[in-house]
Amino acid sequence: MEASNYSHPYVPRELVLPDFTPGFLSQFTILGVFGIASFLVITSSWIVSGRFPKLSKIERSLMCWWAFTGLTHIILEGYFAFSPHFYKDKSAHFLAEVWKEYSKGDSRYAGRDSGVVSVEGITAVIEGPACLLTVYAIAKKASYRDVLQIAISLGQLYGTAVYFITSFLEGDNFASSPYYYYLYYVFMNSFWVWIPTLIVIRSWKRICTAFQAEAQSKKKRKTF
Repeated sequence: MEASNYSHPYVPRELVLPDFTPGFLSQFTILGVFGIASFLVITSSWIVSGRFPKLSKIERSLMCWWAFTGLTHIILEGYFAFSPHFYKDKSAHFLAEVWKEYSKGDSRYAGRDSGVVSVEGITAVIEGPACLLTVYAIAKKASYRDVLQIAISLGQLYGTAVYFITSFLEGDNFASSPYYYYLYYVFMNSFWVWIPTLIVIRSWKRICTAFQAEAQSKKKRKTF
């Protein structure tokens, strides 16, 4: 192999990325743009949710989460899943820059690891649209909203578990430095662990309460 194949910032160093093009945008710019975009999505969702007066603050917050995570799945992860050569991009395309940067925390993305591509592809194509459907379901207080939230949250937890477990089994040596490891690999992915867990618990309790109320109502009707 030519030495140029190894001229990238990722670990392991022997990872072959032909025609790799270094990122054009700084980490500050990438995180700044992502942060502003996320803020606008969440703020807009909160404002729109206010048009539904019967919603509680928790339900409005859930609408913000599902809008944010749905668009993240579709746009960000969708781009990765269907752009196998993003590391060659020379146009400074923002989404390509995001994944060039994130790969410093997990080079399996730049290396197109089959497990990562599969998880991200399923997440983008199935879970992304389902998240946006959940926003609608909560706004309209649809009867299936809690079941849908449990299903998607379990899918997110499963995908995250596969993501972490496969990395562990393969040696967990895909980060350029501890800084990128804990910022990107650990911290950023942690949101798709504790938030879906809390949602599953909440929706599970609501479903159980609804069944208990229905059972009690049937008992009362039988007594009369």
